[in-house]
Parts: sequence; C-alpha cells; structure tokens
Amino acid sequence: MPASRSMRLVTSALRCYPQRWRSRYGDEATEIATLLIRDGTPAWSIAWSYLMGAARARLVTKPRRRLGATVGALLLAAGSLGVPLALFSSSAPANAASAAHAHAARPRPAVAHPRRTAPQHRGGRAGALWPT
Repeated sequence: MPASRSMRLVTSALRCYPQRWRSRYGDEATEIATLLIRDGTPAWSIAWSYLMGAARARLVTKPRRRLGATVGALLLAAGSLGVPLALFSSSAPANAASAAHAHAARPRPAVAHPRRTAPQHRGGRAGALWPT
C-alpha cells in the first residue's frame, strides 16, 4: 500500500509537466521513479524534483521561440533604424544644400584659352605637334 501511495505522489507531480513532455518522457520518468523508490529514495524527494522540473519546463521559453523572438527583435530594430537613417542620410545641412544649389545655378565663364587642334605638317621637325 505505501508503494502505491508513493507512486500516486510521483504521478501527480508528473502531471504538472506539459503534455508534449509527458507523451515523450512520461513512461521513462515513471519507471525511473519506481526504481528510485525501490532503492530507498523517499517519494517526496522524487516528487519535489519532478515538480521543480515541471516548473522549469512551463516557465522557461523554448529555444525555438527564444530564437524566433530574437530574430524578430533584430529585424524590427533594423527596420526602425533604417527609416531614420534614410531620412538623415538623404538630407544635408540646410546651408550646404543651398550653397550647392546656388553654385550649380551660377553660369560658368567662357573658356579663356583657344581651342587646340592638331596642326597639319608644314615643314618643321618630323613628329612635332606644333609648328616651330
């Protein structure tokens, strides 16, 4: 009779685990608890250990969710930083922008030097570009 009472305590503790965990590890955990009780480990100690494990399994987020949340946060941060960076990078200081537009609007002076063309050969040294 005490063994069944001890096992009820352990199975009650195992029921605190999520269903997914119980379907995967429940039989093995029950078997381990049975062997430990048979070896003299107090049932309350095993039940306490299982309760603490169940609390961790319920409270700690799963690695996939944590990774997904991290990636999502990084994408959100990158997107939210991208908008202000795009706004700041496209705008120059007001005085620099007006000076650049004023400079572009000014007409350029005519070229002061004559247009150079290759002269035709009129005697002089062979291979010389300009007459001597």
